Amino acid sequence: MLKAVTENLRFMVHEVSAQVEQVFQFFAEPSRILVEKISARDDYIDTLKSLIQDKTYSLLITNNISDKKTVHLLRSMNTLADNLERIGDFCVNMLRQSNHLSEIEFINQFDLQGFFEEVLVGLERIETALEKRDIGLAFRICQCEFNLDGMYGMQFKTILNALRSGGDTGNLVTSLMILHYLERMGDSLLNIGEAIIFAIVGEKLKIQQYKGLTESLSASGLETPISEVEFESIWGTRSGCRIGVVGERTRDDAARPVLFKHGNHKKLMKEQENIERWEKLIPGLPPKVRGYVQGDDGDGSMLLEYLPGCTFQEIVINSGMPLVRDALYIIEETVGHIWRSTKQVETVRAGFVNQIRNRLDAVLRLHPQFQSSSGSIGDMRVKSFGELLRDLDPVDRELIAPFSVFIHGDMNVNNIIYDSNTERLHFIDLHRSAQTDYVQDVSVFLISLFRLPIFQSGARHKINQATMEFFEFAKNFAGRHEDVTFEARLALGIGRSLFTSTRFELNRKFAKKMYMLSVYLFEKLISHRGRPWHTFELPGEVLIY
Repeated sequence: MLKAVTENLRFMVHEVSAQVEQVFQFFAEPSRILVEKISARDDYIDTLKSLIQDKTYSLLITNNISDKKTVHLLRSMNTLADNLERIGDFCVNMLRQSNHLSEIEFINQFDLQGFFEEVLVGLERIETALEKRDIGLAFRICQCEFNLDGMYGMQFKTILNALRSGGDTGNLVTSLMILHYLERMGDSLLNIGEAIIFAIVGEKLKIQQYKGLTESLSASGLETPISEVEFESIWGTRSGCRIGVVGERTRDDAARPVLFKHGNHKKLMKEQENIERWEKLIPGLPPKVRGYVQGDDGDGSMLLEYLPGCTFQEIVINSGMPLVRDALYIIEETVGHIWRSTKQVETVRAGFVNQIRNRLDAVLRLHPQFQSSSGSIGDMRVKSFGELLRDLDPVDRELIAPFSVFIHGDMNVNNIIYDSNTERLHFIDLHRSAQTDYVQDVSVFLISLFRLPIFQSGARHKINQATMEFFEFAKNFAGRHEDVTFEARLALGIGRSLFTSTRFELNRKFAKKMYMLSVYLFEKLISHRGRPWHTFELPGEVLIY
């Protein structure tokens, strides 16, 4: 059946190419016969798409295919069929638009031939790119989209200037609509090119991400062809970057993986700078940067050393308490050393209330019920959340840390890796590292444990133990360094982390629990204002679920 799918796809590519050629011919020499042929061919293209989809779904569902390459190929063929049919539909739409032209020849002044030739360049390369697993041809198909965009942009300006001058308004607007369908064919060709690359590489990435991966591999000295690279995405990241493990196969078939990150250039550059600082503080703590390239559109791609071990999150969830304590001991020793060695006597503020405001819209989009309005219960007035934040502003201004340290900046339990074989610790995702209040890291670490979606009593007890042990460690550090406002600042930081973490929590009951705890801590801080902050005590039970 796979052979039948391949044959149908070849027919479909041929039919769509003929469709595009006939539409171009129509604009040169319009005739009713051509219109009838184009309409009939469109029906056949739709039928081929349905056949391809039926056969690919049948193969995927009923044949229990274990070969990943075949699965990737079938998925790609399905995407190709979708986008080829779309190009066929655009051809028919262009014919319909042509009825609004007073003279068909009018549109030929806008380099119609150049548009059609570029579309045909992409279509002509599909069969060979797929058959020969040719990344270069797939990239050329993708490039059609950028070329067509550029051509459309030039003609758009020409038509816009002509519209401003007056005259031929109907013809100009119709020409713009026809050219827009050609530009949209470029979008479909981009999808087709990316689908072919997916069939070759086995991972769905955008063309800029493929380009970044190729260039960063080259910059790192790894000249392995991308078709021979194994890529496995790391899903669930909230960093805004596309992250995946890239495995280069050596002659002895031993995998030498690296970590690929693609995202905002400034963010990745900041991470690279922070990695260099962390490496000077504790060699081996951060991953080594193997290669970096800047993209054309404000993006960047980075290859990082792939670190052995498990995240602390995985250890807490899957391992027994002895290993959890071992890892936690190394974390505390490492963090304590960093805080002591980078301590600077200067007052700093983490700005927790501003952090809440910056994420408020994202929280309320998922949980609009948190947008409470003010009211009263008997004689007691209940504040809205907005009023609560306004009352927190002076609290935030008063709670100043007496010294600063260099912090991770996003010390979630999934950003800490522990290798039990070597008893080595590693930090990852370091773009937020900065010299500031260490309570930022403490609160993030504690709440990243609290919000683990584990509710079985035995496993939860293990999480709670780890939480309270780290809390006591941080509290003891504050006591030894005369940080008298530590517990008040931590209450504010924990409240911030509890509230902002709800934007990732779909379990409404659990999200409400976090929200209510944050409100409780905020109200407790507000009511304490006016008394010495060193007398504030953080109730430890808020950390236990």
